[in-house]
Amino acid sequence: MTEFFQSTFLGYGFGWFVATLILILMIALPLMLSVAMIIYADRKIWAAMALRRGPNVVGPFGLLQSFADGLKVFLQETIIPSAANRGLFLLAPIITFTVALIAWAVIPFGPNMVLADVNVGLLYILAASSLGVYGIILAGWASNSKYPFYSAIRAAAQMVSYEVSIGFVLISVVLWAGTFNLSGIVVAQRAHVFGFINGFGFNPLLFPMAVVFLISAMAETQRAPFDLTEAESEIVAGYQTEYSSMSFALFWLGEYGNVLLMCALNATLFWGGWLPPIDWAPLYAVPGIIWLFVKIFAFFFVFSWVKATVPRYRYDQLMRLGWKIFLPLSLIWVFLVSGYLMVTRYGVGA
Repeated sequence: MTEFFQSTFLGYGFGWFVATLILILMIALPLMLSVAMIIYADRKIWAAMALRRGPNVVGPFGLLQSFADGLKVFLQETIIPSAANRGLFLLAPIITFTVALIAWAVIPFGPNMVLADVNVGLLYILAASSLGVYGIILAGWASNSKYPFYSAIRAAAQMVSYEVSIGFVLISVVLWAGTFNLSGIVVAQRAHVFGFINGFGFNPLLFPMAVVFLISAMAETQRAPFDLTEAESEIVAGYQTEYSSMSFALFWLGEYGNVLLMCALNATLFWGGWLPPIDWAPLYAVPGIIWLFVKIFAFFFVFSWVKATVPRYRYDQLMRLGWKIFLPLSLIWVFLVSGYLMVTRYGVGA
């Protein structure tokens, strides 16, 4: 597409800009629609597990419920506390929402189906996801209220704690794949186990890291049972307490955008991405993007399942799990994986 626009009267520079803008919209607009529908799916899964019906009134089978909720918050008044820092108060949800979108630029949806196929795609994901902390900190501080500020500090500590263990988990994947490029990581998973099973997650040495990454992703996105930043059992709603209307909706959209991103990373890093589960020629007749979407929804079902069934952690339990269990475990696994690769791939004397 880029070459086509560059060959027209638009020229090299403006043609690249137009092509890139179209590609961005081709990812961002379906992603927004997916977020709306995934909220609906989330509520239906919770309802089914609680033996309720869930959304079933607005539209056929309640499919338009998310759009009705979006229209409702759009028509509400945006209330800004009188003592709040107005600029930062409005900027915080924009940062959270934007950061949830920009990370998708390096996610490969299929062979040669990626907006930016950069060699350091995994580092880009880590950098982009880390920026989400700023939106939360700003939301709590700019509200000029004690409870949102306490919650923002708690959320920042939680996100930073689990980013550390996620970083060491990713080192194991990079060591095995030999690249930071996400498309390269997917290709390295082809016929990885027994010569016909695709995916690092099926490797007994990497499977524990896949589990650690999945649980850490729940904590990173503040999903239950780690949703202490917005605990429904408390009087206030965490760092979002003072927000209303579209400002609150941007936090909501950013949260689900991050959840979908983590589901996509789970599928890409450990379970073959766009590859079918088995390296069998007829399965490749199914487009790779379909396999990726199936895996993303499977992981999202796990996220919803856990939220509907697992009780919330205490904050000290949350910190202990991150620092005293996951961090040492991921560090040990880096040594195990690197040692195994040195012996089997490069030789003992390498």
